[in-house]
Amino acid sequence: MKEIYLDNSATTKVCDPAIAKMVSLMTETYGNPSSLHKKGFEAEQELKAARAFLAETLGAERDEIVFTSGGTEANNLALFGAATLGKRFGKRIVSTAFEHPSVLRVLEALQKEGFEVCLLKPDRSGKITKEEILGAITPDTVLVSIMAVNNEVGTILPFSEIGGALKKIAPRALYHVDAVQAFCKIPIDVRKSAIDLLSASAHKIHGPKGAGLLYVKKGIRLPARALGGGQERGLRSGTEALPAIGGFAAAAQNYEKPAKLLPQMREKALLCRTLLSGIEGVLLQSPEDALPYIVNFSLPGIRSETMLHFLSGNGIYVSSGSACSGGEKSHVLAAMGLPAEQIDSSIRLSFSRDTDETQIRTLAETIKLGSQTLMRTAQGRKKAR
Repeated sequence: MKEIYLDNSATTKVCDPAIAKMVSLMTETYGNPSSLHKKGFEAEQELKAARAFLAETLGAERDEIVFTSGGTEANNLALFGAATLGKRFGKRIVSTAFEHPSVLRVLEALQKEGFEVCLLKPDRSGKITKEEILGAITPDTVLVSIMAVNNEVGTILPFSEIGGALKKIAPRALYHVDAVQAFCKIPIDVRKSAIDLLSASAHKIHGPKGAGLLYVKKGIRLPARALGGGQERGLRSGTEALPAIGGFAAAAQNYEKPAKLLPQMREKALLCRTLLSGIEGVLLQSPEDALPYIVNFSLPGIRSETMLHFLSGNGIYVSSGSACSGGEKSHVLAAMGLPAEQIDSSIRLSFSRDTDETQIRTLAETIKLGSQTLMRTAQGRKKAR
């Protein structure tokens, strides 16, 4: 049985260039970047090169990139740090109700510390307008945190239109963007978008797990979360995980530019949406203009886990929501106001550049078969009762 992997929003397969770079950094350029000898200097040069390239992809400067263990740590550093810096000036934080758990859990903790947290709800198509976001910002707002792309339904939020406008309302507010699902997939320019803080992760773009970054605009001095030797602008001391960082940069270098890849991904998403729409009972949750890497749908009457296991048994791997939610009911779809039966039957398909038409057609055929088989089973159980 040939496997079809369609859970790329959870993690991607590491690409060959990233693997080669990581092996090289573990077996050849293996020195500590802080060491003063030749091996240390060589490692330091690799670290600088990785930092410079990743900064360039965001329109940032090299010294504005702080390496982390992934998106969760980057989000935590950004939110806790921004709140600490801003609490002298106000206690209001604006975000959305369908952020990633690594943002929502931090906001819950900050709320317990006395911050006022405003969570904007998306509409039934998963959208929140620029006007709604700006309308929630008041002069005492100290932090605005918005995801660039929703990780379950693929909605692209108007993140690039917020930064400049919010500063006119709340001049002291810091603007954070969780770009974990967007990095390398859509154009991002932190300068043009007036972004202060931005999170990204390697394992969403065919890089290794355990590497991420936080863009911190020059002049912003976040408080340290790990004390020691002062690495990473003093924010998180400790010897840098150079093999993972190098693999991150290599994966980003190997990722096609959005201008080239997005049209191809749109064709794949359109094919998938068309085929799914032809299956009786299927409801599409992802809007048509969502990031084409993600298609979320429901088949009311068949629980997510049941369909997931049916597909897995046929060598097709998808998810029932965010991998970081531990199987809990989707807070994203709940925030969108969808009915419980629709939420309980939701499936997230997430593609990569390696996903092809044959895989998508096989997926649709298997879902159709699963729908017919599982519906008959469910109806048979009802009659038996």
